[in-house]
Amino acid sequence: MTDHHPSEHAPDDAALIARWRNGDERAASALVERHAQHIARFVASLGERDEVEEVVQDTYVRAFGSLDSFRGESTFRTWLLTIARNLVRDRQRGRKRARVQVEIHDDDVATSSDALEDAVAAESGERLRRAVEQLSPMQRSIFTLRVTEGMSYREIALAVGSTEGAARVHYHNAMRAIRETIDE
Repeated sequence: MTDHHPSEHAPDDAALIARWRNGDERAASALVERHAQHIARFVASLGERDEVEEVVQDTYVRAFGSLDSFRGESTFRTWLLTIARNLVRDRQRGRKRARVQVEIHDDDVATSSDALEDAVAAESGERLRRAVEQLSPMQRSIFTLRVTEGMSYREIALAVGSTEGAARVHYHNAMRAIRETIDE
């Protein structure tokens, strides 16, 4: 049994990849439709809230351009998340280099809570949001993949470039930090 459950009648990722390799453009569209929201949530969890759609598109461009390198050692979704993580990391490095040349003030940077504050009105939701924001980037990514995407620690480790044991530790440390923040 796989971690994601396509409907009985929907082809699995491997079948769609095979169809796409044989020239079926609809198979590529089905792959995009199946995984785009998961990638978008992951990209947002990494701090790329303003350019999520662009990163998702770039992820698919890179994935479809290098599909021959997908060996199936992980799920297709995990491979896509790994590509997305690398793209975000490249963008963040580029911004760090740009900051050396152009000074950016704190007032210019949008807070990660902007979109979330509109959706979260309840006090408990606000506390949870603040607690998640205080996590390290690695903890926040792992927490999001585990809670929102329901991924296994093995898949999370592949997606974030870590070991399964480290993913477990980061997740449990994130949960402890969230509990402590909420209980304050």
